[in-house]
Amino acid sequence: MMKRRLLVLALVLVLAACQKGLLDTKPDRSLLIPTTLADRQDLLDNIAVFNISPALTGIADGDFYTSEAGWRAWATDAERNSYTWAADIFGTGISYDWQLAYRQVFYANVALDGLEALAGQPGYNTVKGTALFSRAFANYNLLQEFSLPYRAGSAAADPGIVIRLTADVSVRPDRSSVEAGYQQVIADLQAARPLLPSSAAASSRPVTAAAFALLSRVYLVLGDYTHAGLYADSCLQLRSGLIDYNTLSTTATRPFPRAVPTGHAEMIYYASASSYSYASSAATLADTLLYRSYAPNDLRKQIFFKASGSSGTFKGNYAGIIALFSGIAVDEMYLNRAEAAARQGQTAAALNDLNTLLVKRWKTGTYVPLTAAGPDEALVLVLTERRKELIGRNLRWADLRRLGGPALTRPLGGQTYTLAPGSPRYAYPIPVEETGLVPNER
Repeated sequence: MMKRRLLVLALVLVLAACQKGLLDTKPDRSLLIPTTLADRQDLLDNIAVFNISPALTGIADGDFYTSEAGWRAWATDAERNSYTWAADIFGTGISYDWQLAYRQVFYANVALDGLEALAGQPGYNTVKGTALFSRAFANYNLLQEFSLPYRAGSAAADPGIVIRLTADVSVRPDRSSVEAGYQQVIADLQAARPLLPSSAAASSRPVTAAAFALLSRVYLVLGDYTHAGLYADSCLQLRSGLIDYNTLSTTATRPFPRAVPTGHAEMIYYASASSYSYASSAATLADTLLYRSYAPNDLRKQIFFKASGSSGTFKGNYAGIIALFSGIAVDEMYLNRAEAAARQGQTAAALNDLNTLLVKRWKTGTYVPLTAAGPDEALVLVLTERRKELIGRNLRWADLRRLGGPALTRPLGGQTYTLAPGSPRYAYPIPVEETGLVPNER
């Protein structure tokens, strides 16, 4: 029975992607409501829905470039428009990233609606915690792509995302503020944290460490470095293992061990980036200056890239599969805690985390620990290594938004395109099919 319900639900949502807007879709909920905790867990275990992240901004963040021929060969206008930071990204087409994330919100709300009636039954905590985490993860990703960057002075007024807390699509809220959007993400994660298990059989299921890690990521975006550091520390108290890159093959097509189904030493929560053609194109190359910034004994250069001319194509898919990794991992938490420490004047703590990470990335016996005269110098080191470590995970866009730049430029077809720091184009347009929503200034 549940398989039939899931099939109906999948068909409804596929159809929704072709209609005027996912938020307007009105399915027959009598066919969709799971009745047991097992039903809800099956729903939440659908990795084809929940363990995928929006990824269009991964070609807008400046870490990769292409030739005009490579650009023209990409499969979608949305990719080409993202590359040049065009005013109109989607044209009259749908936004796959928008549809993807709101589909996750809908599924999570289906699992949550009526759940309290099952309180006290075995598995209740895991189901509720998983649904809340999944909704938070989806809303966080929506905020990075479709709302303005968080600014404390204006966040309460800046238009954010549509916050949906029920699967009943007849309830049609307007866009919330940016502030309200982040507070909802935090509230869901705080509620999920004590409910989630400490471990799971599959890396695609969220655990306690994942909730701590996502809270750290959120607070870093908010510029609350005290909480960003504390939650990164809470995560690292539970999961702190690092892969020694000396154990990986620098010549392998996919150097990393498979992250699914059980994960690897650094995997906290598995998710893959939505599939766009730019990510698999041989003409998509790493930014040349970034590529050259890796020292000769830094194994990341050979593990992350296949040399191509003066740059390299990215092969360092962290999950060990074709799809780019977009989940949460231990190395990010070391970098979060290091940045938080540097911003709070704790130079030694920042360098300790940075060196703990980097010694596992260099050829054995060649790494010389980094030093800094003070927290400002330590912060520069942390941010430099953050970009080099987290490439290909669609985290750079959020960093550019919160750090305010630098300006990005791209030559293409005889023109030079620029994305200035603080540009309103750091918020993607609301898809045209979502009628009635306040548009983003572009």
